[in-house]
Amino acid sequence: YITDEGELFSAHCAKDAKHNPCIFEFVYFARPDSTIDKVSVYESRLAMGEKLGHKIKREWADIDIDVVIPIPETSCDSALEIAKVLELPYRQGFVKNRYIGRTFIMPGQTLRRKSVRRKLNAISSEFVGKNVLLVDDSIVRGTTSEQIIEMAREAGAKNVYLASAAPEVRYPNVYGIDMPSTDELIAHGRSVDEIATMIGADALIFQDLDDLIAAVSKCNPEIKKFETSVFSGEYVTGDIDADYLQRLNDVRNDGAKIVKEQEEIANLEIHNEGE
Repeated sequence: YITDEGELFSAHCAKDAKHNPCIFEFVYFARPDSTIDKVSVYESRLAMGEKLGHKIKREWADIDIDVVIPIPETSCDSALEIAKVLELPYRQGFVKNRYIGRTFIMPGQTLRRKSVRRKLNAISSEFVGKNVLLVDDSIVRGTTSEQIIEMAREAGAKNVYLASAAPEVRYPNVYGIDMPSTDELIAHGRSVDEIATMIGADALIFQDLDDLIAAVSKCNPEIKKFETSVFSGEYVTGDIDADYLQRLNDVRNDGAKIVKEQEEIANLEIHNEGE
């Protein structure tokens, strides 16, 4: 903590603490011009794209793709590298409204759906009659992916494929990210084909976790281990069990958040009436 006089006090909360950076920072949260733990976020995202591009080349050899389009903005660097590996055109097919916040942490499915439509507009000329590969940084609830795939079809795309620069997000984060509850994570307990059907993609592919780790650690080999719980379900502190996750689920799900919001509004109204 920092005192009123500006003095900084810090302490270790655990014995033999080890530095395990959260890998989701590099995937999603950090600005591309940031450097975290000697890792350039921009360079790490290029490496993610290179890894995923080679996986697409191996596993989708029979799929005809005309153009690579990022879902702005976090995925742009990865998409650029995917296009390079696949030797395909890279195009900006969506225009982003920068005044809409992160959709995956918004409470309520209806609000999230409306926000996606307000957040992005498709440039029809980049979609009409084309087999489009959309690239996103990750898929959390699936709301954004479903809506954007629908927008691509409305803009005239013949087929819509989706690639995620991160592996499947199957588990909640407990170390500071307001992640949806387990039940609201589209990848939890589902196969890739099931997820593709739910979001309406003609084909879907995810980054492998080992490739994601390799992409980020390439920039700083000194990092021996990352915090990867949202993908692996392995929590570095070792004290997270099923009961804890259930309690977290009870307070993080949409229903609980809406009730809390309504209570806060009611309390505010009571306060205002008393003035």
